[in-house]
Amino acid sequence: MFKKLILLFTLLLAGFVAFSQEFPPKPNTLVTDYTNTLSPGNIQSLERKLDAFSDSTSTQIAVVLIKSVGEYDINDYGQKLGRAWGIGSKGKNNGILVLVALNDHKVAIQTGYGAEGAVPDIVTHQIIQNDIVAAFKQNDYYGGLNAATDDLMKYMKGEYKGAKKARNAKEDDYSGAYGIIFIIVIVIVIIVIRGGRGGGHIIGGRGGASPFWWFLGGALLGRGSGGWGGFSNGEGGFGGGGDGGGFGGFGGGDFGGGGSSGSW
Repeated sequence: MFKKLILLFTLLLAGFVAFSQEFPPKPNTLVTDYTNTLSPGNIQSLERKLDAFSDSTSTQIAVVLIKSVGEYDINDYGQKLGRAWGIGSKGKNNGILVLVALNDHKVAIQTGYGAEGAVPDIVTHQIIQNDIVAAFKQNDYYGGLNAATDDLMKYMKGEYKGAKKARNAKEDDYSGAYGIIFIIVIVIVIIVIRGGRGGGHIIGGRGGASPFWWFLGGALLGRGSGGWGGFSNGEGGFGGGGDGGGFGGFGGGDFGGGGSSGSW
C-alpha cells in the first residue's frame, strides 16, 4: 500500500511540475543580459533610457536576453516571465517585455493587459520585423533593442491608464486544478504519516522531513518564483546577469498573452 501511495504521489507531482516553469530570479534592473552579449555601456545606456521612461510614465519596459527557452514556446514563456516578475504597475498592468532567446534565434515582445491597447499585436510584429530582426541579422543586438524600445516608448506615451482585462476561463481552470492537486497531496501526506510506523521513511526519527518532502514543498509553493535558479548552464542556461542601476523594482503588473514573436 505504501509503494502505491508513493507511486501515486510521484505521478501527481510530475503532473503538477509539468504545468510549472522555472524562471530566473527577479532582477533589480530593467535590462538583464544573461548571455553577456551586450557591453556594459550598452546595458547602461538602455537602462538609463528605460528607467527615465518608467519614472515619467510608470510604464515599465523590460529587456531580457537569455540563452534559450528550451522546449517552451517563447510567447508562452515571455507571458509567464512577465507575470512572475510583475513587470509594470499593479492595477495599470502597463508592463512590456522584450525577450531574446539568443541560441534559439527567437525574440518576443509581450504586453501587459494595460499596454495591449496602445501596443496591439500588429505593432509588436512590425517592431520585431523592422527594428529587431533586421539588426540582429547583422549581429547588431544593441541597435535592434535600442530601436525597438524607442518605438515602444513612442506608442506607450500617455497610454498608461489601461484597465485590467478579465482573466479567461482557461486561466481560472488552471488555478482551480492547482488547488485540487494541493489538497490531494496534503491528504496523501496525512495518510502516509498516520499509516507509517514511527514515521517510516517519510519522517526521520527526530521528526524532520526528508529531502523528498522539502523538494515537494518547493515545487508546490515556489512555482514560477525562480527559486530553483532557472535552467542549467547548458543550452537552456541563463548565464550571468546585468549590472545594477537606479531602477526601483517591478510594480506587480500582470500579463494576458498579448504580443508576438519572430526569428532571425
